[in-house]
Amino acid sequence: MNRKPTLAVVGATGAVGTVMLQILSQHADIWGEIRLVASPRSAGRKLAVRGAEVEVLALSEDVFDGVDVAMFDVPVDVAEQWAPIAASRGVVVVDNSAAFRMDPDVPLVVPEVNPHAARLRPRGIVANPNCTTLSMIVALGALHAEFGLRELIVSSYQAVSGAGKDGIDTLRRQLKLVAGSELGTGPGDVRRTVGDDTGPFPEPVALNVVPWVGALREDGWSSEEMKVRDESRKILGLPDLKVAVTCVRVPVVTTHSVTVHARFEDEVTVARAREILATAPGVVLFDDPAAGEFPTPADATGTDPTWVGRLRRALDDPTALEFFACGDNLRKGAALNTTQIAELIAGEFTSGG
Repeated sequence: MNRKPTLAVVGATGAVGTVMLQILSQHADIWGEIRLVASPRSAGRKLAVRGAEVEVLALSEDVFDGVDVAMFDVPVDVAEQWAPIAASRGVVVVDNSAAFRMDPDVPLVVPEVNPHAARLRPRGIVANPNCTTLSMIVALGALHAEFGLRELIVSSYQAVSGAGKDGIDTLRRQLKLVAGSELGTGPGDVRRTVGDDTGPFPEPVALNVVPWVGALREDGWSSEEMKVRDESRKILGLPDLKVAVTCVRVPVVTTHSVTVHARFEDEVTVARAREILATAPGVVLFDDPAAGEFPTPADATGTDPTWVGRLRRALDDPTALEFFACGDNLRKGAALNTTQIAELIAGEFTSGG
């Protein structure tokens, strides 16, 4: 075919959609037309992409006419309804919701780890992983390719933006309530001050950490924890991988962090692990504790890579590595990975593949 494909961005007016447009304007111009789509209430707005103002169209079947690839950032119920409609009209859908991630006929893709999977899409849909999974999986994929992963223990420290605009607004309101006070020194003082203003969180998040993200699942696990387990297995092609996850919400606006304990098939060395991570696409090794250098959300926010530090071998297990990682949950955790998948698929049009 050897032409520039047409792209639709569905959910263009949302927080992640806004970042998608920024990324499309920053990346190489591989697209022909870029069509912006949102709910009827947003139709008619104009948004900037690639230096031009583009009018937002209302989501409908006709909006996919002539579209080759569509990036979806919409709620699960909207994706469940509209992604198959777009696919039935010949569009390759890259969906950022949880609607299709564990569907066996839908590949779950991280371009640095399993790009080949994007070509096998029986339903015409490719899924983008959860933002927490994406905060670590690029680094883990590189280590797995060398050492062979066999067990994973993860704790997450998740930014409030993972709960959307409501999460960010809730944290900022609570911070105003506690700022300049002596709160946090007595039992229940933060809770009494915040009152019922906990927004999408079950507990106050200012001056606090909340060991719960998602909805309740069987045996006390949360949906977020199960996503990390199931998605890591699928992306890495390890259906029997032992995984234990605890997800925690922290008072950070943007960028998720994780601690990782990874056990491998054979003995590992930190020197070799450093070599792998230092050269892995999409990873920045930032690791010199003696100089106070290690990743933090404050530094990683607004950047594309997975930042890795605190790399060390487990004290009691020569086959295990410990590390800390940060990844912007709105960029690599959502908009960037979705865009990278779409660009991967665009190559099939420009190369005639």
